[in-house]
Amino acid sequence: MTVDNQRMLVFVGSYAEESSDGVYVYEFDETNGELTRLDQVAGLKNPTFLNVDTPQRRLYAISESAAADGTKLSDAVSYHILPAEGKLVETSRANALNGPSCHIQRSGDNHYLTLASYHKGSVSLVELKEDGTVGQVLDIREHKGQQPDQISHVHSSFYSPDQRFLFVCDLGLDTIFTYRIDGAEGKLVLQGEAKVKKGAGPRHLVFHPNGKFAYVINELHSTVTAFRYDADKGILSEIETVSTLPADTNMENGCAEITMSEDGRFLYGSNRGHDSIVVYAVDPETGKLDTVQHVSTEGKHPRHFSIVPAGRYVLTVNRDTNNLVVFTRDSETGKLSYTGKSVEISKPVCVWADRF
Repeated sequence: MTVDNQRMLVFVGSYAEESSDGVYVYEFDETNGELTRLDQVAGLKNPTFLNVDTPQRRLYAISESAAADGTKLSDAVSYHILPAEGKLVETSRANALNGPSCHIQRSGDNHYLTLASYHKGSVSLVELKEDGTVGQVLDIREHKGQQPDQISHVHSSFYSPDQRFLFVCDLGLDTIFTYRIDGAEGKLVLQGEAKVKKGAGPRHLVFHPNGKFAYVINELHSTVTAFRYDADKGILSEIETVSTLPADTNMENGCAEITMSEDGRFLYGSNRGHDSIVVYAVDPETGKLDTVQHVSTEGKHPRHFSIVPAGRYVLTVNRDTNNLVVFTRDSETGKLSYTGKSVEISKPVCVWADRF
């Protein structure tokens, strides 16, 4: 059974060779937390990040490719989602970035894809055609450090709630770059920068539903930085930075994903090393965070997780223990509880869930 007779589908991207399965489709039963595999797709090298366009029934994935001289590049690959069958049908594939990519994002108006390259230190703006297929590369911005020891590692890109700005997290330069998109020229135009503490390593970002705040998870310092957001100017101003780890924890750890409950009351982040999800309560007036819980991810190296629509469940993928884990979520406390449900997937990195 599913809510409103809609089928909840779960999509997982992973580390994989081109000859092996890399993207997986599951059905998720919201009544008992069971996952049933429906499809798996090969033909992509390291499709580690996905983007799902539910209304148009499309999925976008990254895939490593190479130029004639062996230089690493990235493709963006589009699929049509067949909800009744739970299958994916490839519809397009095109070069989308000048290096190996680690993240793919889609604009709210479905005009663009943006891809990020950690190793190249670049972000690309890619055309999306009206039929949802991948078009040409419109622009590429490469970041450079101002000091010899500063090496750019672009990790992700996120559009502002009103879609006017693109925020690019550069882990190597400890900076969130703000771009606006010049639609007429098809260019990324630098609008501003927000800094985090040196060595913090900003990785991913999420906006509060009220549009007043944004939160960045810092991979290298195991922290979250809360920002006040000026939507008119696209400016982020730091409010506070808090730890993702329990007090007095002394261990090697790196953060990965960050997301927020639909009602904006709770913020969640993943710890790789401590292998946990941290839960914060969010003050809607100040944007400040209060730690509520640290819960084991029931595996090692949680690269990504998603709150299932309606907020009753959270799905987490652990790369090093090859598993996708199901948690229940208490909407009043924000706390997570392990359901005992877990399925095996080879080197999972990204998980999406939505109703179709």
